[in-house]
Amino acid sequence: MRLVIIGPPGAGKGTQAQYLVETFGLAHVATGDLFRAAISQGTPLGQEAKKYLDAGQLVPDAVTVSMVRERLREPDCQRGFLLDGFPRTVPQAEALQAMLAENGAALDAVLNIDVPEEKLVARLTGRRVCRRCGANYHLVYNPPRVAGVCDRCGGELYQRSDDTEETVRRRRQVYREQTAPLLAYYRQQGLLREVDGDQSVQEVGRAVLRALGRQ
Repeated sequence: MRLVIIGPPGAGKGTQAQYLVETFGLAHVATGDLFRAAISQGTPLGQEAKKYLDAGQLVPDAVTVSMVRERLREPDCQRGFLLDGFPRTVPQAEALQAMLAENGAALDAVLNIDVPEEKLVARLTGRRVCRRCGANYHLVYNPPRVAGVCDRCGGELYQRSDDTEETVRRRRQVYREQTAPLLAYYRQQGLLREVDGDQSVQEVGRAVLRALGRQ
């Protein structure tokens, strides 16, 4: 099975990605992990990516595509893979299609896990993190026993700057604008599977299986 998973920050994409990887024995290909590994190993592509990241710039498509191509050639990907964080643009999607076609392969489905904006805002603005140990809490879903205090170490809980309502709404808007053409591209190809992420983790998991025709 060859899948792509897409979803805005806070939609629970990471949880469902891990579920799919474990359920179907897929290789989890996350571009963030690829960048970190290539940079730490000092590979030519890693050095190239580091130049752009250090300058605060986006890594060019050519570098990202080359990293993904190398990763998909590894043995574990031959049994199937889940792409997470790639493609982000239509040109990247076209490059992915071309590289798979070289081996007579193609994607099976593209999962889009979406959540209404107001629900996403509630999810993300309620997050709190311990300054001392980094433990995560949520004011609604996983509150600390004592407000503002970490259960584990007694450290102070704080709200990350990227979890404020203004920032969350701005990130959501940017995501929508960047992702809309990609979703349209895969919808036109008949590959897009829409999944309602405004449910419990278990219910979303079942919806994912139904979208893939596995339940």
